[in-house]
Amino acid sequence: MVSGPGLSPGLILAFMAIGTPIALAFLAANVIGAWYFMGGQNGIIQMLNNGFGALSSFNLVPIPLFLLMGELFFRTGMGMKMFNAIDQLMGKVPGRLSYVTVVGGTGFSTLSGSSMGSTALMGSLLVPEMERRGYKKHMAIGPILGTGGLAIIIPPSALAVLLATLAKIDIGALLIAGILPGLVLACLYIATIWIHTRIDPSAAPNYELEPVPLKQKLMLILTDILPMISVMVLIVALMLMGFATPSEAAAFGALGAMVLAFIFRCMTWEAFKLSVTGALKVTLMAYLIVFGSATFSQLLAFSGASSGLIQWATSFDLAPVLMLLAMFAVLLVLGTFMEQISIMMLTVPFFFPLAQVLGFDPIWFGIIVLLALEISFSTPPLGLLLFVMKGVAPKGTTMREIYAAAIPYILCSMLLVALLIAFPAIATWLPGMIN
Repeated sequence: MVSGPGLSPGLILAFMAIGTPIALAFLAANVIGAWYFMGGQNGIIQMLNNGFGALSSFNLVPIPLFLLMGELFFRTGMGMKMFNAIDQLMGKVPGRLSYVTVVGGTGFSTLSGSSMGSTALMGSLLVPEMERRGYKKHMAIGPILGTGGLAIIIPPSALAVLLATLAKIDIGALLIAGILPGLVLACLYIATIWIHTRIDPSAAPNYELEPVPLKQKLMLILTDILPMISVMVLIVALMLMGFATPSEAAAFGALGAMVLAFIFRCMTWEAFKLSVTGALKVTLMAYLIVFGSATFSQLLAFSGASSGLIQWATSFDLAPVLMLLAMFAVLLVLGTFMEQISIMMLTVPFFFPLAQVLGFDPIWFGIIVLLALEISFSTPPLGLLLFVMKGVAPKGTTMREIYAAAIPYILCSMLLVALLIAFPAIATWLPGMIN
């Protein structure tokens, strides 16, 4: 039989190689590992007790509430109201629709919390319109792929809550830490579009646009933008000022989305049912992942795999920044053939203890991990958002065109990682205000 530290990871990879879903692969490997390392039947009982104990954590409450909030904004059409308002407010500028994609997509990603959902929606609505206006493929597809990934780091992010839960770090601090990096990334995207329009004006040709009166602009801001953004601001403000925990802030967010839906008279029974069903499906998957990860972490500690890896990694006597880049590279490589939650389940039990030994701030390191997941979401050839875009893009769009459109925005994210390494305060300043 396989020796100690390599047994569980080896079993997981073996189960995945034969097509077993990642969550079931973890559970199966955990059962076998618990039987082998922890005393047979008693070990399995202890593993199950620890797994159900992890599920009873109050820290998991924000996940279904944030998901419900995002589903309500999506199913009731309130997210698109905000997007259309930003479209009308932008005015006549070169590459206007690309800018609208970044500005509106950032807001929509913030409200939805779902990269795949926002990418699918914006891709199906905006790419055909931009192509009709004469935009080149990279100007239409690239900004959507970039802003779809912003949902991972800008709160409320269900993936950030899940990462903080698995890594046992402060959920509220990690959510707030993503605000400044997310805004910096959005600004880098805007700069990329500006450079494209300067180098090749024909990439986003101007077209006639009916002017919007000032009074109508003010009404759009007051009725279609401020109410939606106020929900996100409320969530962040409640956590930032210490008035609410992440769970309570998430509850206010879901309640706020529901109240707005009733105010705008777009809440229907069908929209509510679809919102609850969508949130429930993802929540059940997330809870199964937490169960598997909790038992996996315990098994790694019991078998000596975690301590063995830390001793092996630190024996190379490399500078901490080189170890960080090595872990970042591993996340990117895994992202080319695995989805993000699976990557977290495999790497968090190893990477966060190692980061602690190396002296990294856990919140700062969590943002680095989320950025790596965001980059891998759109990294050729198998990034998940690339295939989402292929599914909703106009007929005739090739994967090569989608790959080419994604690369400048991947480079923007890489630049942000470099800025975070050089200036950690970008991620740690706002969480420090809470303390």
